[in-house]
Amino acid sequence: MVFGQIVVGPPGSGKTTYCNGMSQFLNLIGRKVAIINLDPANDSLPYECAVNIEDLVKLSDVMAEHSLGPNGGLVYCMDYIEKNIDWLEAKLEPLLKDHYLLFDFPGQVELFFLHSNAKNVIMKLIKKLNLRLTAVHLVDAHLCSDPGKYVSALLLSLSTMLHLELPHVNVLSKIDLIENYGRLAFNLDFYTDVEDLSYLQYHLDQDPRSAKYRKLTKELCEVIENFGLVSFSTLDIQDKESVGNLVKLIDKSNGYIFAGIEASAVEFSKIAIGPHDWDYYRVAAVQEKYMKDDNIDFDD
Repeated sequence: MVFGQIVVGPPGSGKTTYCNGMSQFLNLIGRKVAIINLDPANDSLPYECAVNIEDLVKLSDVMAEHSLGPNGGLVYCMDYIEKNIDWLEAKLEPLLKDHYLLFDFPGQVELFFLHSNAKNVIMKLIKKLNLRLTAVHLVDAHLCSDPGKYVSALLLSLSTMLHLELPHVNVLSKIDLIENYGRLAFNLDFYTDVEDLSYLQYHLDQDPRSAKYRKLTKELCEVIENFGLVSFSTLDIQDKESVGNLVKLIDKSNGYIFAGIEASAVEFSKIAIGPHDWDYYRVAAVQEKYMKDDNIDFDD
């Protein structure tokens, strides 16, 4: 049984940096890691990848040969990968014995909530190679400073969760830069727990561009809350404690935490439903470290 992560998220959310930092951390704690680059447009990798999809298909070649733009080219590339899944499986098989896998996917969000190619590739690998994978969906933390962008990030996260149908962890990446684009209207746990979005309405109404879409925004927020699936962990990829706390959650979601345990179903259940001993570090400690003390406006 092989464990790993599917790393997805919008462009600029830090996927490649995440794979680089996560692989270094996992190596430090004794795991043998293999990074698989499945982004045919990523030609400047900061890490050494075990499998590089550019050996099979390259976005620049596809765009030139078929007169496609970058978005259409990426859809074509993912379709090409699906049709040549045997090539990818053959590249991965030597890694299955003792490696933890990190899959670095493209940043085109349509691939993960609209088109089926990327999902088909993932599901075929899971079924054929007996993989246990968690989808790690990165969202740039600075989006929390803009209510409209934050709602968009919630919709994207929910759509991706429903489309991929995998164990899923949403992450506010670059948490150390969260207030670089402005102070937040609420405490950090408001944005991580996603429990009452009605409080965003006042701040959305202050923006003339958002005010005219008030009813639509309200309905979208209700959809997100009714599903009740989206919440966020936080990450500063340069902070070992932050990475370690995220690894605990991912290990629980894909089953890695149970891999070396010889126990009954009852014992497994006790571990699975155990409390989050890292919850303080997920929110409170992060707020203390990266956010100003005076950024909360209780009158709102």
